[in-house]
Amino acid sequence: MIRRFALAFLLVSGAAPTLAAQELGIALGSVGPAATVETLYGQPLDLATYVGKTPVLMEFWATWCPNCRELEPTMKSMYQKYGKRVQFLGVAVSVNQSVERVRAYVQKHGLTWEQVFDRKGNASGAYDAPATSYVVVLDKAGRVVYTGLGGSQDLDSAIRKALAASAPAPSRAR
Repeated sequence: MIRRFALAFLLVSGAAPTLAAQELGIALGSVGPAATVETLYGQPLDLATYVGKTPVLMEFWATWCPNCRELEPTMKSMYQKYGKRVQFLGVAVSVNQSVERVRAYVQKHGLTWEQVFDRKGNASGAYDAPATSYVVVLDKAGRVVYTGLGGSQDLDSAIRKALAASAPAPSRAR
């Protein structure tokens, strides 16, 4: 636990070395786990309701996170491009922020995809989120095809990978 907080501090402060995608967090190929979070209006919600239906892009973020702010334009662009085919989900961690602060930030910054609040850290623990600005992409089958950390991530490639894994195999004529 101390190691995770030290890594989070280094990442937020910019002192950490650049980490390649898939070096931290939930293992590639694993199925996205269930985790109870809440809507921004206090209703319980299980993340498992999203798994296995459509590709999912999940970002663990915070209002105070500079890497999250850096990633925000990319998230908006990807939502515009893929929002009809991929479920986008912002998972606001509860460290040093309230649900009211998250709601205000979401409204002010125009984060129009679904947002939830991880009040008890259930999702952060289930997805082994090492820090904020952590992104997990699941394919339609619910398998993890990408994890990444930081303000500069190639989410376009990650989403295309999830969509390709979700596409039906081409039929072969005989």
